Amino acid sequence: MGGVQVETMRKIAAITLILSAGLVIGWCSGQVGSLASGRGAAAPRAVTPRGPLPAAEQAVVDRFKEARSSVVYLTSLGYQQDFWSLDVQAVPLGTGSGFIWDAEGHIVTNFHVIQDAQEVEAALADGSRHKARVIGVAPEKDLAVLRLQDAGALKLRPIPLGSSADLQVGQSVLAIGNPFGLDQTLTTGVVSALGREIQSATRRRITGVIQTDAAINPGNSGGPLLDSAGRLIGINTAIQSTSGSSAGIGFAVPVDTINRIVPQLISRGQPVRVDLGFDTIPDTWAAHMGVPSGVIVGRVVRGGAADRAGLRGLTRTVRGYVLGDVILAANGVQVKDIDRLLDLAEALPADARIQLEVLRDGRKVKLTLELGGGRV
Repeated sequence: MGGVQVETMRKIAAITLILSAGLVIGWCSGQVGSLASGRGAAAPRAVTPRGPLPAAEQAVVDRFKEARSSVVYLTSLGYQQDFWSLDVQAVPLGTGSGFIWDAEGHIVTNFHVIQDAQEVEAALADGSRHKARVIGVAPEKDLAVLRLQDAGALKLRPIPLGSSADLQVGQSVLAIGNPFGLDQTLTTGVVSALGREIQSATRRRITGVIQTDAAINPGNSGGPLLDSAGRLIGINTAIQSTSGSSAGIGFAVPVDTINRIVPQLISRGQPVRVDLGFDTIPDTWAAHMGVPSGVIVGRVVRGGAADRAGLRGLTRTVRGYVLGDVILAANGVQVKDIDRLLDLAEALPADARIQLEVLRDGRKVKLTLELGGGRV
């Protein structure tokens, strides 16, 4: 076969290959066009109507809408001097929550939220920010009261108050606050237990505390715990957790304690304290002296409330200490330590009398202690 014929056959083969490829491409294009033409127009699907929320869900939504305007986001600030410029500026120390107490601009929060603050900034539900001044603290109850500096120009909604005396385990609760700086956060749960005890910043025990499984995290402190009617029943204060975050065990100081202490902080700057007129004995001494429960009366102050009531204190002899009176109950309520006795006394009117049951020389004796003049 000549060279001309070979070259001609090569050209024919190339042309054939090109035509075949064109046919394949054309067929594929036709198939794609056919598929595309089969899709038709597409649009978002219609939403299926759900109807109204169940009554229980709607109630939670309504309670949150009603209460959120009473909840405040607090930022504690401290002053710091720049090393180079020597300028002094406020820097955030931490965040927490609070709630509006009255139309005069008083805000209630936990003491530990503001205890190191040199300045406090309060952000309201509408996003506006305002300076707040600390006007009273009760560290032993972990409570503090602030006041908005420009309260007169604001429309404030005080939070509705409930009662903690009639709470029952299993009641639904709502917690509103600013966990991890996320403001206006709602969590729900139930009253898990009543009558718990937690320790305050002063190491005095806070009694009658509400336990809840509503998620409480850092930043929730100082926020309100509400009942299903949207009423304040406690202030979210602490959690029990191995991780530092919610483990379903949160604690709230009860509203009855708040409603007793807050007016004192507003008017006096500090809570009313009861002077019972005697020194107490450390718990370690009580165990050593064989007293399993109760309040050992130590040194009795001459002319004080305990002296007027006839209480006998601990005395010292050459052979050691001789036990005097051990207070077992006050107004019919068992007292296992001085914290419980002080709680009972502080909750009474200024001129109240306390009926004490004391153990003296192995027998029970009843005495009357008058609080008048024993308050500071």
